[in-house]
Amino acid sequence: MNLLINLCLVLFVLVAALMVLVILMQRPKSEGLGAAFGGGVTENIFGAQTTNVLVKFTTWLAGIFFALTFALSVLYAHQSTASSAFRRELMKNQAAPQTSPAPAGAQSSPGSSLGTTPASPAVSPAASAAPTGSPKS
Repeated sequence: MNLLINLCLVLFVLVAALMVLVILMQRPKSEGLGAAFGGGVTENIFGAQTTNVLVKFTTWLAGIFFALTFALSVLYAHQSTASSAFRRELMKNQAAPQTSPAPAGAQSSPGSSLGTTPASPAVSPAASAAPTGSPKS
């Protein structure tokens, strides 16, 4: 799972960097940053239809960018759900021995239970508030 997330992150960064470069290479109508990066160079590389090629390439890169974003969000959500389920299972296994009922011979009379019952820090307040014996008539 971690390998897949790392691979998607590497692709995500590469696509983002490539998209920045392609967007900056496009020739704007006002000749802004496109001229600074050599607007004539892109025409020599891609031909006279540079604008169409760069727009299509930007569209594909944007689609890949959003698909990778969605995939990464699903993978991170799946990873956090799996780890929280693992934590719940560990907590359930850890709490199970503490909530097991005591054997019948270990119970003492209600009068002697006040001084002899050891206090456990893991016992919940609701469990300690419950009466330990039958009420006296």
